[in-house]
Amino acid sequence: MNSVRKALKFCHTLGGVGLLGTLLTLIIVFVMLPEPSQDIDGYAALTELVDRLARWVLLPSLTLTLISGLLSIGAVTAFHGAGWAWLKLATGVVMFEGTLLAVQGPIQREASLTRQYLSGDVEAAALATSFETINYSILLLGSVAIANVVLGIWRPRLGRRRFDSAQVSEK
Repeated sequence: MNSVRKALKFCHTLGGVGLLGTLLTLIIVFVMLPEPSQDIDGYAALTELVDRLARWVLLPSLTLTLISGLLSIGAVTAFHGAGWAWLKLATGVVMFEGTLLAVQGPIQREASLTRQYLSGDVEAAALATSFETINYSILLLGSVAIANVVLGIWRPRLGRRRFDSAQVSEK
């Protein structure tokens, strides 16, 4: 059982590193993203990079983190009553949904619009309409991910406190 715990912890940590690293990388790429009207080739290349990072690193990292966290809660009985573990689970689900809706979806749409523009099917005005919103979403999701790391390291006692009879009789 100890080796299962270590394997789950390794997967959870690896997924978390990939998740936070990709979020940071996406922010850096968005800062470097040129206006489509000034450099359409550079814009198209970086938009394709962002799409691939989101598909091939961000989502798998997030999925690995969430699944290994769920399995850890199931496998480690000490986590069953730990408020911090359940809070991490709740924020992990929020992260998964938020990433799909506020990051992954808009990135895929922008990459698709860029490809359509390059093939002549879409006007230039349709490009670069959602990256500012994606940036804010990434910052928010990154903050939640860092909060999850803090919860996992410090493991605060959350929930109702248990009192033994000696403590109750003293009051």
